Amino acid sequence: MSHPQPVARRMYDLVEPIGMLPYFADESDEALMALGLRNVWDAYFAGRAAPFGRSVPAEVVHAAFYNFAPGEVARHIPRVWDLTTPEAALAARERGCVAGMRRILGEHADDPAIKRAGDLLMRAATSAPVEGRALYAALRALPVPQEPVARLWHAATLLREHRGDGHIVALMAEGIGGTEAHVLHALSVGTPAEKFGRVWHLPAAQLTAVVDGMRARGLVGTDGWLTAEGQATKERVEALTDRLAEAPYNVLDPSELDRLMADLEPIAAALRAEFPW
Repeated sequence: MSHPQPVARRMYDLVEPIGMLPYFADESDEALMALGLRNVWDAYFAGRAAPFGRSVPAEVVHAAFYNFAPGEVARHIPRVWDLTTPEAALAARERGCVAGMRRILGEHADDPAIKRAGDLLMRAATSAPVEGRALYAALRALPVPQEPVARLWHAATLLREHRGDGHIVALMAEGIGGTEAHVLHALSVGTPAEKFGRVWHLPAAQLTAVVDGMRARGLVGTDGWLTAEGQATKERVEALTDRLAEAPYNVLDPSELDRLMADLEPIAAALRAEFPW
């Protein structure tokens, strides 16, 4: 089987829908909120930051997550650890994501392809070096689930955060800050920055200052859209992100990779059909 796209890009298309379960499946938020958390952003930060443990301060989580505006992380970390524990948050997140995947996949959740894909994906997900990848390394230190649906979701989460750590490297190499990354992406897909879900809530003056800074560097034009250099910057970021995400898949031989892709395609399709991408 030939693959016109880089392996990491093709796998991103197949793995990302599974890795996004915590953010789109209601069951994940519900399981976390049942721990006594105040809102969905508490659930987000408790679930995603839990691998770092209780003692890691907001500044470190902010650095590792990279793309939140100043002060956003500190509204939730460490407060969430007064309401629950990292261990409970991890268990609730996994429980909710498994429930969400089972709801969406129905009887196919018990198909042998789930176990086969989970085993191959976990082999890839635990094969890459951890150096320079803080969140991926923290996830690697967690126990690996044995139940097939949970195992597949955990492997996808490892690979999503591995890619995310590399994406931060690519953004930093281009001098793109965290909030700027959202603006760059929004404009690249034809969405005005002030309409983009991750930054629309920022004070208008704050978002305007970010866009103005990108305009001063030649990334955004006077029309408010990306310049040719802005588009080229986005393309370089994505290309480097793909290159840095290749390592996990090098452990699989071509036939294993083909089998994995074939098994993941209907899973990814079902999840993409369910979620408001």
